[in-house]
Amino acid sequence: MSEKVKLYGYRWVVLGVFMLINITIQMLWISFAPVTSLATKFYGVTDLKIGLLSMTFMIAYIPLSLPISWMIDTWGFHKSVGLGAILMGVFGILRGLAGSNYGLVLGSTIGIAVAQPFLLNSWTTVPAKWFSIEERATAVGMVTLSSLVGTGIGMVVPPILVEGGMPIPQVQLWFGIIAAVTSVLFIALARETPPTPPCEAGKEERALMLDGLKHALTVKSFWYYLFIMFVGLGIYNGVTTWVEKIIQPRGFTPTDAGVLGALMLVGGVIGAVAIPPFSDKSRKRKPFMLIGILLAIPGIIGLIYARAPWLLFASAFEMGFFLVSVNPIGMQYSAEITYPTPEGTSNGLIQLFGQVSVVFVYIMEAMRTSDGSFAPSLLLAIALLLVGAFLVTRMQESPHHKK
Repeated sequence: MSEKVKLYGYRWVVLGVFMLINITIQMLWISFAPVTSLATKFYGVTDLKIGLLSMTFMIAYIPLSLPISWMIDTWGFHKSVGLGAILMGVFGILRGLAGSNYGLVLGSTIGIAVAQPFLLNSWTTVPAKWFSIEERATAVGMVTLSSLVGTGIGMVVPPILVEGGMPIPQVQLWFGIIAAVTSVLFIALARETPPTPPCEAGKEERALMLDGLKHALTVKSFWYYLFIMFVGLGIYNGVTTWVEKIIQPRGFTPTDAGVLGALMLVGGVIGAVAIPPFSDKSRKRKPFMLIGILLAIPGIIGLIYARAPWLLFASAFEMGFFLVSVNPIGMQYSAEITYPTPEGTSNGLIQLFGQVSVVFVYIMEAMRTSDGSFAPSLLLAIALLLVGAFLVTRMQESPHHKK
């Protein structure tokens, strides 16, 4: 690294407030899933309509991803993510104030969903602006960790509060207040760039968005990772959206669903933090993605068939650990192999394919058996992961991370 290159301690503040708003958006996304049965009774609607409150985020993401990537690459992440943070805070509070009116809850949820791409599409942009290339997969792993922590809070806290007597709208209002506070912190403390670049001269330059988009779509390995992201996030979103219904036929409760979701996410947090530094240190991406994909499969098998609580929970933890560890490594890998495509553009395409996985969430419901089992769709998920593992073997290693 050049003598003129300096890494600033303030990068951890920027990363920290960015992680806070990612925690919050995930809390808002998944908070209805673990209380689906209770919410259907409260609002007087079907399971699918409660599921729609989670799926709306994926549906809204599809048309918004590329325009918002352009905004991030053109305006910078501070202004763009700041706008998303404001939307999240405002509509988060409005959802809590909507009471028992499902229509208003859905409308407010759509507002929160519009905010999400501003945050998700900056996952690699923030590390690229503030961190050296040797730290970037680790930094993306930290953002992934924050997303998982938020999902974990959204899975565990609502069942405890609602079953303890707190009305669902009050739970949502508290989540909305938290969203507003973290939004203010991000806007006040985040900065677009450090005084000097975190890498050698020239390496920070990226192509314009349209040129970068065209280039990214010519890279075969990038297409392979887009498929892997579609499958991986489809499984993750599907399990978190239908978590209560997946285990309900075997006699498990909403609280069990919350524990299962939390353990899956704790495993993901540990995997997202523990594995990427090894990838950075070894200067390799492919082996760690392959290991993560293959070792997630036993955990899915346990989710399908386990009847003992300890085995079910252990399977959830194991699946989360390995499946989620692929995400930060793969996202940084994609930013490297598509260079000089802007990070916001490559990240946006990855997240777009991940959110298109809402199709898989619908497929899971459609393939549900007459006795309520999700086994057919989860077995399909295993088959798709095996295809993804094969594609990893066909990828090129990152040319920007070789010794």
